[in-house]
Amino acid sequence: MSVKKVVLAYSGGLDTSIILKWLRETYQCEVVTFTADIGQGEELEPARVKAQQMGVKEIYIEDLKEEFVRDYVFPMFRANTIYEGEYLLGTSIARPLIAKRLVEIAKKTNADAISHGATGKGNDQVRFEMGAYALLPDVKIIAPWRIWDLTSREKLMQYAEAHAIPVDFKKGKKSPYSMDANLLHISYEGGVLEDPWSEPEEDMWRWSVSPQAAPDSPTEIELTYAKGDVVAIDGKPMTPAQVLAHLNKVAGANGIGRADIVENRYVGMKSRGAYETPGGTVLLKAHRAIESLTLDREVAHLKDDLMPRYASLIYNGYWWSPERHMLQTMIDASQATVNGIVRLKLYKGNVSVCGRKSETDSLFDASIATFEDDAGAYNQKDAEGFIKLNALRMRIAAKRKHR
Repeated sequence: MSVKKVVLAYSGGLDTSIILKWLRETYQCEVVTFTADIGQGEELEPARVKAQQMGVKEIYIEDLKEEFVRDYVFPMFRANTIYEGEYLLGTSIARPLIAKRLVEIAKKTNADAISHGATGKGNDQVRFEMGAYALLPDVKIIAPWRIWDLTSREKLMQYAEAHAIPVDFKKGKKSPYSMDANLLHISYEGGVLEDPWSEPEEDMWRWSVSPQAAPDSPTEIELTYAKGDVVAIDGKPMTPAQVLAHLNKVAGANGIGRADIVENRYVGMKSRGAYETPGGTVLLKAHRAIESLTLDREVAHLKDDLMPRYASLIYNGYWWSPERHMLQTMIDASQATVNGIVRLKLYKGNVSVCGRKSETDSLFDASIATFEDDAGAYNQKDAEGFIKLNALRMRIAAKRKHR
């Protein structure tokens, strides 16, 4: 492969710093670095300094938090998305945005390739590359973990030492977990988690207290919805990123959002991971609550039928596919009436809905639903014919059986 300039998704950590050097050595090319701030909670200027020290001339460090939540996280939560019943897709949903910026920077800098640090065993390689090909069909992609022979941490350290690459931790010290963080979640893999029988260590968790250590009195909050998105908390208007950051803080303080999952990766293997998604856990519960009041029954049920397919598209890297766009158009259209307020209690790992209202779009009619005298709003005699007509096929089948 002939390559003159590569855009590298660069964190400034050991792996991507080695990749930076390896790309130059292997392809004799110029490397452009791209570092995205999507709320991982780390200072990103050290990545700039390290790239400069390694002689990089074009360095992109971008604050994408608002775009991430507004254009990726919120649209996903409009669908009440959850993968395999538990995973709120915190890593999956960040990859389409990074892929998009990689190819945009490649166009801007006239690069002829992009590169990433995802391994050949995981889902992220699929997500990055599927997104890149969807947006720039002829892009060249370099995935070093599928090419090089630096297949162990020891070999990586030897390479770093041989090429004077700065290492941010003491030689020989190994982090017990592989972690990935953004404004929606933190994921943890490796270490004791590689044994599905082993319980995560309590000091592993970064954003949440244990439910046992959470306050003994609940925290009550109100979320205001407009067209399916939270626009205010406790009456205070907030941007999408502010909403998620605030919910992470208040939910994490109440022991909410921990998950320990064995999931099915797209590449075929099962993988055990732990996830912290405090704000996302609240968003899922609250969104279903406001939809229960404002969505037509069949619209709500159709959304529920399609959600697992939508979740798989995101998990497997098909965010930029035509079928995801089609589903998103339908989902977004359903949200026109999802307006109102949800009141929640957060208590020791639990999110409880204790109220929901919509002044403009509620489909709940107390005069019909009441157990008291409905003053003729609903004719209960109508139910007899309704039941008989719906039971007709079963009555016919039963008669045939008894003949």
